[in-house]
Amino acid sequence: MGHHHHHTAAGAHRGRLLLVLALTLSVMAFQVVGGLAAGSLALLGDAGHMAVDAFGILVALFAIWIANQPSTDQRTFGLKRAEILAAALNALLLFALCGFIGYEAVRRLLDPQPVSASTMVVFSTVGLLANLIALGLLRRGQAESLNLRGAYLEVLGDLLSSAGVVVTALIIWLTGWHWADSVVSIAIALFIAPRAWHLLNEALRILLEATPRGLDLSEVRRHLQTHPNVVDVHDLHAWTITSGMPVLSAHVVVEDSALADSGRLLARLHDCLSTHFSIDHSTIQVEPVGHAHHENACRA
Repeated sequence: MGHHHHHTAAGAHRGRLLLVLALTLSVMAFQVVGGLAAGSLALLGDAGHMAVDAFGILVALFAIWIANQPSTDQRTFGLKRAEILAAALNALLLFALCGFIGYEAVRRLLDPQPVSASTMVVFSTVGLLANLIALGLLRRGQAESLNLRGAYLEVLGDLLSSAGVVVTALIIWLTGWHWADSVVSIAIALFIAPRAWHLLNEALRILLEATPRGLDLSEVRRHLQTHPNVVDVHDLHAWTITSGMPVLSAHVVVEDSALADSGRLLARLHDCLSTHFSIDHSTIQVEPVGHAHHENACRA
C-alpha cells in the first residue's frame, strides 16, 4: 500500500542550517578563548549559548532527516513529528541555559570578578557579526517551520547576547563597573526565557493535536455546508502533523440524490478546504441522511 510522501517545510532550508551550524561552532570556539582571556561571564555565557545553539541545530538537522523519510504502513505520516519534538527539546535546552546563566550571574554579583573590557569588545563584536549573518540565513525559514523557529530563536538570543556583551564591555571600559557583566547576563536570560516558553507551548499544541492556530472550525463547517446537497457536517477535526502540514477529517451528510455523484462532490469539498483554508490533506466521509444516528447506535 503506497502513501503520499510530503516533504516538510524545514527540509527546504537544510543547507542554510548547515551553514549556520558551521558559523556557530567557529564563533563558539572563538568566544570561549575570549571569555577565558577576559575573565568575562557574559562572554562565556554567550559561548555557552552558542554551544546549546549548535546542539539545537544538530537536533533540528537530524529531525529534518528523520521527518523526510518515506511513510510506511506502520507510520502512515512517516516521522514528521520528529521536527516538533526537536523544537520542544530546543526550548528545554534554552530554559536550562537561562537557569545556568542566571545562577552564575547572581554568584558573580555577590563576588564580582575583574573583567578585561578591551578583550570583551573584540571577541563579542565578532560574535555579533556572525549572529547577524546566521539570523539572515534563517529568517525566511522560521516563518514556515516550528523546528527552524527554534533554531532561529536561539540565534536571535545569541545575537542579543553578543550585543549585550558589547554594551557590557563598553560600560566596564568607561566606568569600571565590573558588576555590569552579571547584570547584562541576567537580562539576557530574562529575554530568552519567555521566547523559549512560547516555542515549547507551540510544540505542545501540535503534539497534543490542538486545532491549528488561525483555523476556525465553525467557519470551516459553514463553508462546507454552503455546497449544494450538503445537509450537515459532524465529527469535524483538525490538527497539525508538523509545521506547514495541517490535516482535517469530517463526516459530511448529503442528500441521497447526491450519493450517485459523490466523487464530484468530494472534489469540490477538498478544493474548498485547500483554497480557503490551505488544508491540502483532508479525509472526508460522505454519508446519507440518517447515517449519523446509526453511528451513535454503534458507539453505544
